[in-house]
Amino acid sequence: AAALAGGSAALAQEFEGPARTRAFSLLGTTFGVGLAFGPILAGVLIEAYGWRSIFVSGTLIGGLSLLFGVPRMQESRDPDAAGVDWPGTLSFTAALVALTWGILQAPQSGWGSPVVWGLLLVALLALLLFIVVELRVKRPMLDLSLFRYPRFIGVQLLPIATCYCFVVLLILLPIRFIGVEGYSEIDAGLMMIALSAPMVVVPLLAAWLTRWFSAGTLSSVGLVIAALGLYLLSRIAPGQAPAANVLPMLLIGLGAGLPWGLMDGLSVSVVPKERAGMATGIFSTTRVAGEGIALALVVALLAGLLQLSMAAALPEHPQLPLAAQQLASGNLQASAALLPELGRELLLGLYAKAFTWLLYALIAITLVAALVVRLMLHEPRRA
Repeated sequence: AAALAGGSAALAQEFEGPARTRAFSLLGTTFGVGLAFGPILAGVLIEAYGWRSIFVSGTLIGGLSLLFGVPRMQESRDPDAAGVDWPGTLSFTAALVALTWGILQAPQSGWGSPVVWGLLLVALLALLLFIVVELRVKRPMLDLSLFRYPRFIGVQLLPIATCYCFVVLLILLPIRFIGVEGYSEIDAGLMMIALSAPMVVVPLLAAWLTRWFSAGTLSSVGLVIAALGLYLLSRIAPGQAPAANVLPMLLIGLGAGLPWGLMDGLSVSVVPKERAGMATGIFSTTRVAGEGIALALVVALLAGLLQLSMAAALPEHPQLPLAAQQLASGNLQASAALLPELGRELLLGLYAKAFTWLLYALIAITLVAALVVRLMLHEPRRA
């Protein structure tokens, strides 16, 4: 979190105008390199050396970044900076923890559970406390006055939109390929390249296209393309040939890559230069918190859809909630062992149906986000 916020703020200090757009699009490309080759590297490491080697590789890559990056970065600071806003930090963290915990607990306890409702109520109260604190503190952790500007709100929607059309698939698809369809880790990593490879090129392409099109237009068009890819992916049932997934995953990666390459630069372009750290901090928080909440929501939704489908085939079975959670997490064998009456093939069919409806929900979220982004990031036509 410190590297994301500090690194983006440092870039904002070094570059301005079109150069800043290019710099941040290159940052998006470096994200794409990791996303494109990380899954296949992880698959090779798991099969050759075990899962611990993934964390060793992260240590080595982080060490190289530290060694080569830090000596070349110039220090910058906000002349009006004050101490840490501890009340704001603690209240926001409490809200985020309670919300995520409540969402994750819902599939097991049920949405009507007092525990779930209690956690969601705590999240709401902590959020209200956070807003009150931030409005009264002289130097708040989060400058709520920035949210008066529609363009700033539109920028914050971009990472949320890409969470639902792209980031959650980085988790869900390997779970589906390995745990449900039975592919090896290496094969699943190779298939995931189709989703992530566009991130290597498209962010730079997006920066080039800003010569003729506004960032809002490019971002909204990208989200529509990603929604089309999600629809085509919903037409593919588990067990079909791997090549059938290539076109939908390429479209999703292509569409998500357009806003991905622009949103980091946009996050600092709507505030004064000396407030770049605040802007990137808010943006990074929105991105990372949004990813956590999106993943929790999507997994909970998939488990809920599976439980509804299983209940239609096998009503009032005591193991339904646990079996649905196991299948949603990619453990088809454990789910089949809990519900031997259904059998593996029927469970595969129920999973395919639930996954299709989940993709429909992601399509709806993506299209709504595309419309809102288009309206909020609208710019007058430029010569």
